[in-house]
Amino acid sequence: MRRHLYFIAGWASLGLGAIGAFLPLLPTVPFMILAAFCFARSSPKLEARLLDHRHFGPHIRRWRERGAISRKGKKAALAAFAFSVALALIFSPFPWFLIPITAALIGGTWIWTRPEG
Repeated sequence: MRRHLYFIAGWASLGLGAIGAFLPLLPTVPFMILAAFCFARSSPKLEARLLDHRHFGPHIRRWRERGAISRKGKKAALAAFAFSVALALIFSPFPWFLIPITAALIGGTWIWTRPEG
């Protein structure tokens, strides 16, 4: 039963990552890393395909080996956070815009402190 749940979660993550390739605020690589994690527990063949993928494979391997995020990835994530905060400031009344600002500060700090690779 657990293997089936990981398999479904892997496909869901893969789908969200594919959508994120076209939507600027939805991250792609974190969903691919999550998909690889799920497929490692449910389908080694699909995990291997992700690890061998020319775009996502290096990111997944760097994350697994060192918990590393590329500088380009960090900049993209922080730019998306900044864009989200700007939207919140424009469209949300006080105190609701404090929620995305807090999330961006926490998430951005965590991302920026990851090793680069």
